[in-house]
Amino acid sequence: MQTQKQTIQEIEVKTNQYHLDNEMEFKKNKENINVVLRGDTKYYHAYQCAEFTKNVLKYGYDNITSHEIKEKGVCFNAYSINTGYNQYGRDLKRFNSKQEMLGFVIGYNQATINLKD
Repeated sequence: MQTQKQTIQEIEVKTNQYHLDNEMEFKKNKENINVVLRGDTKYYHAYQCAEFTKNVLKYGYDNITSHEIKEKGVCFNAYSINTGYNQYGRDLKRFNSKQEMLGFVIGYNQATINLKD
């Protein structure tokens, strides 16, 4: 039977590993995001941007084909989502603020759930 101290140490080790795993996933998801994500929701927003990227790679967006998006990639900026890897690429969509952009990304992902195979 474990003592209370051993149990606490085991929980701390698992918590540290969980935190490291989250940070690694966050860094991977944030590769094409050119805005600062802070606070408790940074992991959620980075994940949503990664999901949006997967969705537009699969379905395309408006008059931009999935082929063009696969060629150039997608990046997220404070006031736009663009093809390419900076704010000077072709606009997928423009926004008035970062929060508006993140809200759109979340809504788009939610709408595509019904399209999933």
